[in-house]
Amino acid sequence: MAKIKVYEIRNKSKQELLNQLNDLKAELALLRVAKVTGGAPNKLSKIKTVRLSIAQVLTVISQKQKAALREVYKNKKLLPLDLRPKKTRAIRRRLTKHQASLKTEREKKKEMYFPLRKYAIKV
Repeated sequence: MAKIKVYEIRNKSKQELLNQLNDLKAELALLRVAKVTGGAPNKLSKIKTVRLSIAQVLTVISQKQKAALREVYKNKKLLPLDLRPKKTRAIRRRLTKHQASLKTEREKKKEMYFPLRKYAIKV
């Protein structure tokens, strides 16, 4: 099997991808047997491309699965952890903009009773 292009894989359905994955795994098993029995050098070099193709198919499957999950949870209030933005631990624990802008009763009273003074400056 020749090296497969990722843009071709993306157009396939999930069932086609799973069938292709099974074919690639079977081919890899045959190539490994050929390696042990002392097969031709071209078969030994083909192992790398088959393993790469398997990785590409698995990547596309997981990407499609994640995209479908994102579509399901798009308008929900809470997201599963793996769909939330990663960022950094400190950023994730930081107060939200709303929480940071809230004022205590004491601050509100102080602002109300002692507003910022306005001065007219003579030019």
